[in-house]
Amino acid sequence: MPDPGAIGLYIHVPFCLARCAYCDFNSYAGQKDLWDGYVRALAREMEGAGPARAGSVYIGGGTPTVLPVALLAEILGAARRSFTLDGDAEVSIEANPGTVDVPALGRLRELGVNRLSLGVQSLDEDELRLLGRIHSAGQAIQAFHAARQAGLENVNLDLIYGLPGQSMATWRASLSRALEMGPEHLSLYALSLEEGTPLASRVLRGELPVPDPDVAAEMYEWAEAACAAAGYEHYEISNWAREPRFRCRHNLATWRNEPYLGFGAGAHSWAGGRRWWNVARPADYAARVMAGESPVDGAEEISPALEMAETTILGLRLLEEGLSLARFRERFGVGARQQYTAELDELSALELVELDAERLRLTRRAHLLANQVFYRFLPA
Repeated sequence: MPDPGAIGLYIHVPFCLARCAYCDFNSYAGQKDLWDGYVRALAREMEGAGPARAGSVYIGGGTPTVLPVALLAEILGAARRSFTLDGDAEVSIEANPGTVDVPALGRLRELGVNRLSLGVQSLDEDELRLLGRIHSAGQAIQAFHAARQAGLENVNLDLIYGLPGQSMATWRASLSRALEMGPEHLSLYALSLEEGTPLASRVLRGELPVPDPDVAAEMYEWAEAACAAAGYEHYEISNWAREPRFRCRHNLATWRNEPYLGFGAGAHSWAGGRRWWNVARPADYAARVMAGESPVDGAEEISPALEMAETTILGLRLLEEGLSLARFRERFGVGARQQYTAELDELSALELVELDAERLRLTRRAHLLANQVFYRFLPA
């Protein structure tokens, strides 16, 4: 259950070896000359934000593991100095399979990392080249085994489906190989073609076929069946866990719309009815922080109506847990049934949501129609 006294910490490392063809995240290839100063700025920003209790730390990117382990140790040390981490805090780090080995992963484990998220994306060589990934399928498998040798017992694999020209056969082969590896967690995402990315530009120019949403839907449904057959719990729209204890606790707090603090270039935070975000460029971020200035680049106040809508939408992403009606009433002083009477009547009649005495959840048939459901709750 959520702990209202603990927050989640997100730490952004925007550097990578090469930007992938589909990526529109706040990431930058190279820029090694900025790494040391950036880590110093991260430490200073965190030191100015504490103290508070933290139930999770998530180091994302970019590719955090392009940094030397010594710099990652500085980041984790700053987090521990600035915040009181719960004894069982989940400490996650993202990694590209081409940037890790047994010694580095072993050192990260010694530093307190207890969850590794490997950006595999595909186990098909042609698809990896299409995506602009720097690793091969073999390196992805090696990275997983390296994590095991290093003693990491909670490993997530990211895979992407719905690629231009991707067939059901290659998708089935990738996911089947991933399931055979036996990770504790799987994150399976439909490709989103983002304007301005190399992959989207190639599709726009007609060099690659437009991904077929019907094929992507078929891939998703096959994944649901395959993961269930392998014993995985489908606990969130795009996420599966081998056991409840392997659900991503950092993201669970996000889906429950609980407060979190973000550190680093472009990082977002949410707390106290307010959302804010840092300046995006790493050099600008580091310069501001080291000059004693705030790195915040923008903010917005979240109205009660929008907070209710976001809490409902995020809660519906949790397929088993759903939205707790008791927690909703405790948080907002009004029941979800009263707040969304017309919306719930309509969606229930369409058999897209189910409502009982304790929670509101998506129905099985709504998994592929979730965005249409979510739109119903947004304030006018």
